[in-house]
Amino acid sequence: MRYSILITGCSSGIGLEAALMLQKHNFLVVASCRKAADVDALRRQGIKHVVQLDLADSKSIEQGLKQTLEITGGALYALFNNGAYGQPGAVEDLPVDVLRKQFEVNVFGTHDLTTRVVKLMLEQGYGRIVQNSSVLGLVAAPFRGSYNASKFALEGLTDTMRMELSDTPIKVSTIEPGPIVSRFRDNALIALQSNIDVENSRHQKGYQQAITRLSKVGPAASGTLPASAVVKKLLHALESSNPKPRYYVTWPTYAAGLMRRVLPTCLLDRIMKSNGN
Repeated sequence: MRYSILITGCSSGIGLEAALMLQKHNFLVVASCRKAADVDALRRQGIKHVVQLDLADSKSIEQGLKQTLEITGGALYALFNNGAYGQPGAVEDLPVDVLRKQFEVNVFGTHDLTTRVVKLMLEQGYGRIVQNSSVLGLVAAPFRGSYNASKFALEGLTDTMRMELSDTPIKVSTIEPGPIVSRFRDNALIALQSNIDVENSRHQKGYQQAITRLSKVGPAASGTLPASAVVKKLLHALESSNPKPRYYVTWPTYAAGLMRRVLPTCLLDRIMKSNGN
């Protein structure tokens, strides 16, 4: 049996690396991306099957999944929900429409696609759902409230879904990366400068520190790993007969998971605040 998989958010970073590496492992990969221009770019990089799928558009989700199933012959072994972005900004500075847009992609669109795929997997009698969350789905950090909230929500939905599907052949796993080499910081910088009124905020100093961090070329945090480190965990979640419910990637994620379990909230807050920028 040749495993088929749909991957969201493949224009760069983890999604692109996953598509390329899984093709080498003989998976039937369908890579998806939001922009039509990226569809052509991915094909030029050697990814055979690419569909356009915008998680902020339910019609695009429906059409992207339909095209995927045409490629895979109507079945789908796995879904890797990787598509997401980070919206920086202090909670008090977040316009509601900006927060709503964050959830539209990171939560609502992902949920829409996942529920469609779960129905298919229940009918075919097998399947794997793998969610790409974040260390910021485990612990909160200042100036990341929007992204924190979206990943906390994804974690809650996934934990619940895993229990609800425990009596079925569908396996559900969550990957929680820490700092990974990608274009995530580039996109977050654009989102910060486009959607937050930095000049009129009481958090100007914090924003300037965030802009400096997001503008830095190369790894901006200790423990940064290449995207292939995430794909290694993804492969285990896809191929193991007993996949783990959670996969940590990078030592900051292991540290955050431990701190969340053992430290009092006031001390955890102090540590996360000191490393928040």
